[in-house]
Amino acid sequence: MIIEINAATPEPRKIRRAVDALEAGEIIAYPTDTCYGLGCDLFNKKAVDRLYQIKGMDRSQLLAFVCSDVADVSKYAQVPDGVYHILKQFLPGPYCFILDATREVPKIVQTPRKTVGVRIPNHPVALALVAELGRPIISSTASRHGTTPDPDPREILIAFKGLGLVLDAGAGGTAPTSVIDLSKDRPVVVREGAGDVTPFTESA
Repeated sequence: MIIEINAATPEPRKIRRAVDALEAGEIIAYPTDTCYGLGCDLFNKKAVDRLYQIKGMDRSQLLAFVCSDVADVSKYAQVPDGVYHILKQFLPGPYCFILDATREVPKIVQTPRKTVGVRIPNHPVALALVAELGRPIISSTASRHGTTPDPDPREILIAFKGLGLVLDAGAGGTAPTSVIDLSKDRPVVVREGAGDVTPFTESA
């Protein structure tokens, strides 16, 4: 099912329909400030399993926590003072930051290093979804590994069989987030994407 939604001022009833789908264990596609994402309820193990299956992802690949704000991030990731200042400077924005996990994180989405990737997209629809759900959406880019994300939400519905709902806010981007590992002594650029990584390479 495709639901067209206003990208700048998302209609609350449409956000509620998408959250109903998440709470029912569905996988949804939704817009972010980079490209479309595929997401599900963090605490629904069957839904997380299906997200990996739909994407064709290896279990070693990291899923991102889409959070509403830095306070939300701190429930699931360790945020010491230095990291807090980085998050406040660069989020909301086109970054995924890898941080040490807290005990609140379900084991199914932890890496062997016990780290998590956290996102706060600068997009009204994504933020409205997380706010209405009341907890993070566990998410991954709506693309196959090694391929460019499709900007067309209708093509995404065709490409990923088993989606419960697609929120269509118009064409998305084709560059994924930049991934920065902040769990080490110095920032490490894991993937260069839509976000400028220069501040992190200069500080390395």
